[in-house]
Amino acid sequence: MKFSFSEEQTEFRNMLRRFLQDRSPTSEVRRVMETEAGYDRDVWRMMAEELGVTAIHIPEAYGGAGFGVSELAIAAEEAGRALLPSPFFGSTVMAATAIAEAGDDAQKQALLPGIAGGGTIAALAAAEPGAGWNADAFAASASPAGGSWRLTGRKSYVLDGMAADLVVTAARLPEGGLGLFCLPADSAGLMRRPLQSMDPTRRLAQMDFDGAEAELLGGGPEAGASAWARTLDIAAVCLAGEMVGGAERLREDALEYVSMRMQFGRSIASFQVTKHKAADMLLEVELAKAAAYYAAAAADGDDEEVDQPLTALASLAKAAASDTYMQTAIHAVQMHGGIGFTHDNDTQLWFKRAKSSEAFLGSAADHRERMLQHWNA
Repeated sequence: MKFSFSEEQTEFRNMLRRFLQDRSPTSEVRRVMETEAGYDRDVWRMMAEELGVTAIHIPEAYGGAGFGVSELAIAAEEAGRALLPSPFFGSTVMAATAIAEAGDDAQKQALLPGIAGGGTIAALAAAEPGAGWNADAFAASASPAGGSWRLTGRKSYVLDGMAADLVVTAARLPEGGLGLFCLPADSAGLMRRPLQSMDPTRRLAQMDFDGAEAELLGGGPEAGASAWARTLDIAAVCLAGEMVGGAERLREDALEYVSMRMQFGRSIASFQVTKHKAADMLLEVELAKAAAYYAAAAADGDDEEVDQPLTALASLAKAAASDTYMQTAIHAVQMHGGIGFTHDNDTQLWFKRAKSSEAFLGSAADHRERMLQHWNA
């Protein structure tokens, strides 16, 4: 495989990085994560109106920019590097993708322009307690009611669920297939409550459906199952990108610290044990980046040399990034010494994001199993 970013992609990355350095330094991350909303509405508005981040991969016909998963993953990588608290991943990466994959033309015309413009925040409610993101184990059900559907069941780990205006959810149809549905977040029969999480920069919610009225996206179980699989693949690719962005930032900050820290009259960066950790971090992060970039290119169909299904490559990227982010965070804490996990040191913020991302969308073990099931399928 020969892969490199285009000039336009590189400029987009640089523009977004400059914006986040200016608008979302760690001092702002700490302030925003303590607010009720969990994100800065002004920053979100600027990301939508000035940078077009909320519209990246949404087709132009539905108010989007019409770019691909590679550009979406770049935005996720830079957001992860800055530890940006925002609805970007829940709304743009997950919910918008589900609608684009499952909805018919009329539904996309009605729902996607609002998400693309940033005025509508959407959330994808899929995972269930005890089932995780395994669609075969989903128990939430849908039953026809006149010209609409009624949903019953519980969804957990809903990213940005409390901030959402629109909810997209997965439920079992009467014939046993999987359907994707959408409904306003303030619908009768839908109850939301925030979940406590170790990562204060990422807000999760639980949703209980008790006869909530919803609209079925697309044409039924065939569309729902394939749309969910594609959505999970793209979300896993983008989460891998976000994680390698965070891992790279941890690596750079740790190297900066050990280069500055003096002991026994010399920088601790010169100690052999520190050099070994730095080398391990560089190797692991670069390998995880390669897996994430490869999977993003595969999602766009840009590389004729790709000979594996996207599902296998997406899960490979997620598993590799999970391990790398967590191990890099451990190394970074150790290289900072005793202050590494104190509240006053920013390293602990990325450590917590690494741990929460390790489990989100499924563990590394889950994705290795999924990868093996689809490898050369």
